Amino acid sequence: MSESDYSPEIISGGYFAIDEEASVRANRSYWDNSAKEYLAEHGSFLGASEFIWCPEGIHESDVRLLGDVGRRQILEVGCGAGQCSRWLAEQGALATGVDVSSGMLEEASRLQREHPLDPDATPPTFLQADARDLPFASNSFDIAFSSYGALPFVKDADIVLAEVARALRPGGRWVFSVTHPVRWMFPDVPGEAGLTVEYSYFDRTPYVELDGDGNPVYAEHHRTMSDWISLLVAAGFIITGLTEPEWPEHNRTAWGGWSPLRGQLMPGTAIFSTRLPD
Repeated sequence: MSESDYSPEIISGGYFAIDEEASVRANRSYWDNSAKEYLAEHGSFLGASEFIWCPEGIHESDVRLLGDVGRRQILEVGCGAGQCSRWLAEQGALATGVDVSSGMLEEASRLQREHPLDPDATPPTFLQADARDLPFASNSFDIAFSSYGALPFVKDADIVLAEVARALRPGGRWVFSVTHPVRWMFPDVPGEAGLTVEYSYFDRTPYVELDGDGNPVYAEHHRTMSDWISLLVAAGFIITGLTEPEWPEHNRTAWGGWSPLRGQLMPGTAIFSTRLPD
């Protein structure tokens, strides 16, 4: 779940091209520098060992998009501070999380120290890794998922999807949440100004923020709904569902451009449920 307002180095932003490696470097640095502030602002919403799919507050215990997780080998791609993997561990899963940011993984270690899991749970394993080059043998996992992790921040999402497909066993599930593609058309603000279309849905130019020397320090990439479907099919996945969460009445928390006002009128999140052929 991205925010682009933590780092004091960011002085300007706009829509322009950025190559694959520059995008990864920028976002690794961004999340390293902003991990503590991010958790300070959103930690109470995300919990220490909860599985929240999106700013709408949808919990895996309610939607069960991963199915039966007991004793399953599960991979979290872009795990951040690992709250989702920690929740899965307490449900009996054998969870592994990867993230490109050492800062976020330090926060995962902090949560484990300050909020130990149930004694019967097997603590997740957390590794620093680029999602485009997962450090696992093929056919290692039963389930993989990502809650706003990695995919919005890489230009070459096709490589990430291919790596996830490689790491999964035949029939394995792959479920991930991203900003809903229609959101790209609107300013990323929570109030009424965020209800007016300003950008083309079909313009895939990334949103990039720069520091005072003109270096990219944050990058986010847009894909249309048809882009995502084409990428998933090309990677060998079978699409089994698409969840577009409605904004719950009880959730009064604004999160960047996600807000009750906008959530009543437009989808903020898309959750793709897929699997590999048996």
